[in-house]
Amino acid sequence: MIISTIAFYLFAAMTIASAFMVIAAKNPVHSVLYLILAFFNSAALFVLLGAEFLAMILVVVYVGAVAVLFLFVVMMLDINFAELRQGFLQYLPIGGLVGIILLIELILVVSGWTLSPEALKLAAGAGPAVSNVTNTEQLGAIIYTDYAFLFQTAGMILLVAMIGAIVLTLRHRPGVRKQSVASQTGRRPEDSMAVRKVEPGQGV
Repeated sequence: MIISTIAFYLFAAMTIASAFMVIAAKNPVHSVLYLILAFFNSAALFVLLGAEFLAMILVVVYVGAVAVLFLFVVMMLDINFAELRQGFLQYLPIGGLVGIILLIELILVVSGWTLSPEALKLAAGAGPAVSNVTNTEQLGAIIYTDYAFLFQTAGMILLVAMIGAIVLTLRHRPGVRKQSVASQTGRRPEDSMAVRKVEPGQGV
């Protein structure tokens, strides 16, 4: 029990510190690396809670795909960060005002949050019986039965977002050779081949 408590506070502290360094680091590559560290520590917290499937998904999907993709994109983009920082003071009052409004809203939400007596009784009562079904099987049964439509809707939203990101970041550069499928499929044999009569002793 003591070891799990120490591990929880250790991973929680590392997660908070990594999340702070994501927004505090000046180098965007370092920010992505800190984000990967935060994902790993969050996965460790899920393991301590007994949700090993969520921990595996967090590592495989977010660390193995999303964070690595962010890292490659940040390293490949030629961004002038000095130019981006020039307009920081210009938007500082608006950003500060929005931050203060969000802080006031969070304080109002937290201060007005109370526990109902029914929730306290349920927390003090006996928990549900532990079944022999694994977490992965339970999640799969719920996602693909009760929430199948919402699961497919989330997939469609991600597909539309991916296509939108590709369209927004697509750059048409002059002088770049590209494949034209229409011209390839519409090409005729007489346009590609020429029959020449070569006399003896002459080259083509």
